[in-house]
Amino acid sequence: MPILLATDARPEENRTWLDALSRALPGEHFVTARRAQIDPTIDVAMVANPTPGNLTGLPSLRLIQSLWAGVNGLLNDASVPSDVPLARLVDPAMNDAMAQSALWAVLGLHRGFFACARHQREHRWGTQVQRRADEIGVAVLGLGQMGGRVARSLAHEGYRVIGWSERAKAIDGVVCHAGANALLPVLAQADIVVNLLPLTSATIGLINADTLAALPDGASFVNLARGAHVVEADLLSALDAGRLQHAVLDVFATEPLPVDHPFWDHPRVTVLPHMAAQTDPRTAAQMAAANVRALREGRTLAHLVDRARGY
Repeated sequence: MPILLATDARPEENRTWLDALSRALPGEHFVTARRAQIDPTIDVAMVANPTPGNLTGLPSLRLIQSLWAGVNGLLNDASVPSDVPLARLVDPAMNDAMAQSALWAVLGLHRGFFACARHQREHRWGTQVQRRADEIGVAVLGLGQMGGRVARSLAHEGYRVIGWSERAKAIDGVVCHAGANALLPVLAQADIVVNLLPLTSATIGLINADTLAALPDGASFVNLARGAHVVEADLLSALDAGRLQHAVLDVFATEPLPVDHPFWDHPRVTVLPHMAAQTDPRTAAQMAAANVRALREGRTLAHLVDRARGY
């Protein structure tokens, strides 16, 4: 039965995906466009931001496999069939890339490297007191596949890592807390906060004036998850007031970041163009293919999304 590949990628990117998936699933037949004679036989859709309505009218569809880690776009699309299992992409290589980006950001904040970059632009020489990693409290919000990998990596480097998630988790070297009532006490212990939460109805706007006020003066914030987690005006107010030392932001409410947005020129903000952990078709195709093989062989599917929870 054919597999539909539905993405909003440029033609050359779509070809890269098609080549990688074809190598990972030899013998499978892929289609990239809907046709009346083929639609009734499509049983798998591999998707990355498909056009709304592209997954309707497929009576044999048994699996929607996202080629991205985030699935909030699919969950917000009312045309995506709600009775078909939806699986998110979990790629260890992507988790490793996220851990590398998080470590870079935490090191830069801990050691004052972002301040050094600002001083260079000002032609100003200035050294800073160097603190040990075990003197720095790093709160990792979200302890799923990526958050857990990041928390373990930071703990391995000697940081005092405090984790927070909706449900209880246990990670070696990380002091884990769970539930809404634990969030503000966790933030109160953080010199640096790294956000890797899933985007759900409960986490939209979670980084706001109240949660930012819970941080110690001089703390820093790193957002590698989703822009909608942050109330940008509240973050700017905390930065302008000097209560926050710095923010490293990879994701934004509007992307690309508008050219007139105050984040671009803010002296306490480092802007990244949503590049902390990009999907690599070479490894992602292998992970997606494993779920297709499980479907074909009648085995349990991996990383299914709980639509009620939003991830």
